[in-house]
Amino acid sequence: MKRTWDELVTTALLGTTRRMPPVPDVRARDGQDVASALLDAAAVETVRRRAGAVPAVARARPEPAPGDVRPPLPTAAHRRLALLLADRGSAGGGRRGAAPDLTELLPQWLAAANRHGYQAPPALLPALLEAARARTDLRPEALVLGGPRARWLAGLNPQWKYALRAGPAAGPAAAGPADTRVWEEGLFAERAAFLTSLRRRDPAAARELLAGAWPAERAEDRLLFLDVLREGLSAADEPFLERTLSDRSRNVRATAAELLSALPGSALAARMAERARSCVSLDRTGAAGAGEGPRIMVEAPHECGKDMQRDGVVVKPPSGRGERSWWLSQIVEAAPLAVWRERFGGRSPAGIVALPVTDGWQPELHAAWCRAAVRQRDAEWARALLGPASEPPAAEGTSWRDPAKLLSALPADERAEWVAEFVSAHGLSDAFRLLGVCAVPWAEPLGRAIVDALDTARDAGGYPWSFSGVMGLAERCLDPAQADRLEVLTAQPQEPDGGPATPGAAAVGAGAVGAGAVGAGAYWEEAFRRLVGTLRLRATMLAELSGPAGRPARGGGGAAVRPASAGGRSR
Repeated sequence: MKRTWDELVTTALLGTTRRMPPVPDVRARDGQDVASALLDAAAVETVRRRAGAVPAVARARPEPAPGDVRPPLPTAAHRRLALLLADRGSAGGGRRGAAPDLTELLPQWLAAANRHGYQAPPALLPALLEAARARTDLRPEALVLGGPRARWLAGLNPQWKYALRAGPAAGPAAAGPADTRVWEEGLFAERAAFLTSLRRRDPAAARELLAGAWPAERAEDRLLFLDVLREGLSAADEPFLERTLSDRSRNVRATAAELLSALPGSALAARMAERARSCVSLDRTGAAGAGEGPRIMVEAPHECGKDMQRDGVVVKPPSGRGERSWWLSQIVEAAPLAVWRERFGGRSPAGIVALPVTDGWQPELHAAWCRAAVRQRDAEWARALLGPASEPPAAEGTSWRDPAKLLSALPADERAEWVAEFVSAHGLSDAFRLLGVCAVPWAEPLGRAIVDALDTARDAGGYPWSFSGVMGLAERCLDPAQADRLEVLTAQPQEPDGGPATPGAAAVGAGAVGAGAVGAGAYWEEAFRRLVGTLRLRATMLAELSGPAGRPARGGGGAAVRPASAGGRSR
């Protein structure tokens, strides 16, 4: 009887009582039953199939990994990176305890290592790529550290394909002659990354490449490609952007107009300036007889013609907004701020902002000036519109002023001083967004103000989880030199009898189970110990990166200069 593997499997599935196995003589061995004979036959067939298998065609070996000429990490820094990568999955919400959160230190460590120009250890590349796969905020710095070897390794694992889409900007050694094949044949993400990288290296070449492919691109792709021109925007981009004002897509036209309005010398800026002059003027007579001085008069546009629409003015206002005020705000926002000094008799921005505005147009006009100051990066106007930090903050949604955005137009040191004064005057309740735009590590006045405000909050009987966002930023952004000053705050103060009642677990969340058994001081002690421990760990990490390869350094760490992210991972 001919015996095949399929027949043996079929008999085993049906059972030997229902089907005779394809075995010539089931009694070849004394005492052997049918089932045993079937298993023996299957074992023999298995050996035969394996012995007679035709070898598969060998795959071509992958190309060797490219070299990386950057220096290796110092030994201590190598160990630190391994610890940070191993700990990345252990953090969770409602963190308690005094131990630093290593997952929040990994982005800062990567940025510091890249400033030193190190390469990632080859043995840690898989863990580094896996960490960046799970957290998109790590990808830029992780791929720079990984360099060309990380991209090579990513090509062998589909789960790391994000690294291939990052383009040549993924590492210093990867930047080379433009490979236009990526632009012509790649996926959208690969093309966008390539265009971004080329824009950084050769702005004119990136613009010409985009202009050549422009007519064939989809509207949504044109919009995202156009956004790449924000980096390195200059007057040389004006001709292309001016042509883009006639694009079929309204969103593309609006983006092109926004970019042109950021160039005060552009033709669009001149057209918007002319429209703004016709809408906003200085009334020198006003109610002079009543003792009032000059006022700003506003006459909003009565229609939105095709020429205005071509220059990016959107016709339909958002829900609840009047048409004329909507058109006015877009015109003023896009007009060069220099036009107002001439329009208002040579007054400074502070003098212009101080002028009264008739008929209730002040919020609309000042809000448009705020957006213009941010778009045109005009520090003098931003300073005037911000006003003194000691002024009480307006309730959210009730003010035309957005201090966080206006601060971004100021120099880093002035930004820190303004926020420090704000925190000293108003505490931490409204400071979270403002802290997010300050350079890291926080300058001495700002760091001192934050520490003092936290100490004040503790003395007032509050609880640290009410300031968890600020505490989290402080761990990442305070200068490590503040650790010694914070050490005295880790001692738990004695609470007087009849002190503030401690809220129950339901009031403070899962991270405060058992809060009713202890006072707020214990939680503050824990929070300050974690803050001090994190600062000292950051100092150690930076010192390790500063040491020579193979020997960890001793002493204090360097300083990072990066904007903090107020929208980072929650505590």
